[in-house]
Amino acid sequence: MTSDQTNQCHIAIHTAATTAAAVGGGLAQLPGSDNIPLLAIQISMAIALGKIFGIQVSETVGRGMVMTAVASMTGPVVARTISQWIFGWIPAAENVVNATTAAGITEAIGWTLADEFDEYSNDDDTTAF
Repeated sequence: MTSDQTNQCHIAIHTAATTAAAVGGGLAQLPGSDNIPLLAIQISMAIALGKIFGIQVSETVGRGMVMTAVASMTGPVVARTISQWIFGWIPAAENVVNATTAAGITEAIGWTLADEFDEYSNDDDTTAF
């Protein structure tokens, strides 16, 4: 990954993670209500990351990539769900926990995809998924 690509990835991933934190924190009192908005944020991030590496990623493929990455992170996702139920009754605590985990999971997905796109762009001259 070039330094320019790394910088662009930082911007795309951190922007998505910050937005995910805002959504996660804002919807903390309704466990699971943030799943659809977070997925949309993460799909948009996947598409943006693809563009950085000259790879066209459709929304459908982006969704599949995000869901595959989330499936590989079973521990953090389960911990997030449990924390929503444990801390959900403490107003400020759940907002902080939910915002932090939403941002962390989004960051992890972003860097996983960035590494995959970098490998793909170096191994093959195909530019579409």
